[in-house]
Amino acid sequence: MRDHALRPATVLPPPLIYAVALLGAWWLDSQLSLALDLAAAYLGWALIALGFAGFAWALSAIWGNHTTVNPYKAATSLVTSGPFRYSRNPIYVSDWLVYVGVMLLMQTAWPLLFAPVVWGVMRYAVIAHEEAHLEAKFGGAYRDYTARVRRWF
Repeated sequence: MRDHALRPATVLPPPLIYAVALLGAWWLDSQLSLALDLAAAYLGWALIALGFAGFAWALSAIWGNHTTVNPYKAATSLVTSGPFRYSRNPIYVSDWLVYVGVMLLMQTAWPLLFAPVVWGVMRYAVIAHEEAHLEAKFGGAYRDYTARVRRWF
């Protein structure tokens, strides 16, 4: 058993999980198109911009608290400010916005096929380890935080 107080036992880098799903969807679309409307591309750009803005806001809060965004390193402080007041995982919410935005730019519905798999891998192979680390490291303060702030929104 891994000592979660030292660092999260993250299995895969989160961006890789989304990238593999999008590449798989791109390949499937080359085999059998599930085309979306061209107008969806405009919404796609808006979601990508919103996702990057959310990511930047979360990074600002993390760096302002002098801790790491690296899912393989130990947190040095519990971040509860900025977007972390509303979501325990604002970076992963931002990742989903970018994922859906890219899906709309790709103009194919194939990424929807992978969405439950991406969610499951993120939830159980990344977030569960991060949560175990934060609870081991910050104890009651982290439990209080989870009682008042939802995981997603």
